Amino acid sequence: MKTLKKLLKFVAPYWFLILVVIVIMLMVTGINLLVPRITKIIIDDVIPSGARSDLILMALAVLGLAAISGGLTFLQRYTMEYVAQKTIYLIRNSLYDALQRLPFSFYDSAQTGELMSRVTGDVERLRRFFGFGIMRLITSIVTFLGVLVLMLNMHWKLTLLSFVVTPFMLYVILQFSRKVRPAYFEVQQQLANLTAVLQENLTGIRVVQSFVQEEKEIEKFKLENEAYLKRNITAIRLNAFYSPLLNFLIGSGVVVILWYGSREVVANRLTVGELVAFNSYLMMLLTPLRFLSNIINMYQQAIACGDRIFEILERPSEITNASDAIEIEKANGYVRFEDVWFSYDKENFVLKGLNINAEPGEKIAILGATGSGKSSVINLIPRFYDPMKGRITLDGMDLKKIDLTSLRRNIGMVSQDIFLFSTTIRENIAYGRQNATFEEIVNASKAARAHDFIMALPKGYDTLIGERGVGLSGGQRQRIAIARALLMDPTILILDESTSSVDVETERQIQEALEILMEGRTSFIIAQRLSTVRNADKILVLADGTIAEQGTHTSLLEQDGVYKEIYESQFRLQEMALEINGEGRDV
Repeated sequence: MKTLKKLLKFVAPYWFLILVVIVIMLMVTGINLLVPRITKIIIDDVIPSGARSDLILMALAVLGLAAISGGLTFLQRYTMEYVAQKTIYLIRNSLYDALQRLPFSFYDSAQTGELMSRVTGDVERLRRFFGFGIMRLITSIVTFLGVLVLMLNMHWKLTLLSFVVTPFMLYVILQFSRKVRPAYFEVQQQLANLTAVLQENLTGIRVVQSFVQEEKEIEKFKLENEAYLKRNITAIRLNAFYSPLLNFLIGSGVVVILWYGSREVVANRLTVGELVAFNSYLMMLLTPLRFLSNIINMYQQAIACGDRIFEILERPSEITNASDAIEIEKANGYVRFEDVWFSYDKENFVLKGLNINAEPGEKIAILGATGSGKSSVINLIPRFYDPMKGRITLDGMDLKKIDLTSLRRNIGMVSQDIFLFSTTIRENIAYGRQNATFEEIVNASKAARAHDFIMALPKGYDTLIGERGVGLSGGQRQRIAIARALLMDPTILILDESTSSVDVETERQIQEALEILMEGRTSFIIAQRLSTVRNADKILVLADGTIAEQGTHTSLLEQDGVYKEIYESQFRLQEMALEINGEGRDV
């Protein structure tokens, strides 16, 4: 019931339309209850009298009531489906909004396909429940009560006798309810697993084919699909068993009524018309009980889906604005790490007592072995994560006291894994500044050394690019990402230099673009190029989550320590190539 109450809050804005639907339901139920009464009159009065005109009149009355009932039913279903669609629209928007705001820590373990299943499959099942299940539930309750009153008024003994099968029906329905909810929850969970495998395969199809692992992936999908099939069959078997059982109980009730009712007719305590009408009312009485199993089925599916959806909607975000958070316009760019400790799992620290001072406009190069904490440092600055201990400040203010949106607007990022959207180049560059003019986009592209290759494309800036930038080279994607960061004009720049191999000319253009991008900005760079560490104002060498060494390129070489080892293993070849080429740039 807790989940249902939370779901019904999304329906609350449309209470008036639901009230209209209930009124229409009452009218339709009233009309349907009249038909057996008219049938009774035809059998007991009209047929024995032989009045043909009365028979025609009664037939027309039945046809008229059927037409009115049909029109009202259409209006009822359309209105309820409209409410369902509007409700699902709100739920889907809320779910997507929650996904946009959940922190990186959530996505560290979440599977994309599983999340897609919740946004699509789970939400669709909720729509069916809101559009049909609730309507059927209300109709069943109203019909049951209305029929019960009429039957008691017609023949109370026969009515009580008709309830002989009711306890058995309720027992069967309760057993069905108890078993079907776990079954459908497992169906939904397995569908999410299946979707996750599919999404991961489609995203990594180039890797799959490159390593000739198609058969392995086919087998993996087959196993998940088979598990989904088995769970569906289990749920279907429950339906297939309980539905005929309910039909048998309903049939048993009809037999009892016909047996006892026939005796009452023979004893002249009941007319034939009343028996036929009573039997019709009995079917109307028991049908809601029969539909109750279907309603419970839909309800259990909806609750299972609702539980999965509220896992996301109600998940607290560790990264939130403080109640007294302050919006900043243009930061100066003075960044400090003060005794910062950080852990992804709250047990194993990847940063241990880190202290960093970055003056406005300084270039900070970060080096270290894999797992030394380089990525953790740059992920803390935009508050993708928060430190466990210590604090990080911007211009003397704790990042937690700064409005998150305004903080991130002051930070530009160019990651190693460049992500571009499946839209035009113009929209990709302007992603961080939707109101940028075309002239500003072009100027940013020229500064990023991207304008020339963009103009060589079929539609220039309006060229559509494939998913994740497929169709562009690695160097082109990187320069578009640099243009995107330039257009934001951030105070702080976070750069994870790409290690991908590019030709000499592309490397030169990228390096020129990066120099323009870093000019006048406080820059944190996970360095891969010799020119970056040479030109850095400060180099931080991380080891096991701490700063092993820091200083300039020259001073660190003189120390003959960790940096010297990194230099000899990573940068010596770059320097030799530079000397051979006789040029003042990396190759």
